[in-house]
Amino acid sequence: MSASPAVIVEIVSFANPPGASREQLLEGARATLPRWQANRDLVRKHYAASLDGSRGMGIYLWPSVEAAKAGHDAAWVAAAEARTGAPVSITYHDLLMVLDNETGTVTEPPASTR
Repeated sequence: MSASPAVIVEIVSFANPPGASREQLLEGARATLPRWQANRDLVRKHYAASLDGSRGMGIYLWPSVEAAKAGHDAAWVAAAEARTGAPVSITYHDLLMVLDNETGTVTEPPASTR
């Protein structure tokens, strides 16, 4: 097992437009790529949608809660809620361990700052 820097997992959940196709959801996600690629604090982002397509989810890995909150500040939340017409849910989690079967590794980052 290897160690790595502490990691915060941020889960952002929001309403998707009713009836949007998978391709439409992907188009919307692709439009956000430049913003997140330019954010040097962001370690990784996973884009997801509920199986019925009604909810979207971003799963972010950050070095700290402060970095996560800077990425999703009050202006971002207000714009997302105005765009979707529904509240955005944001939660923060301490990443305990990563099992990566592709690389055959297990990583245990140190405890994050809470």
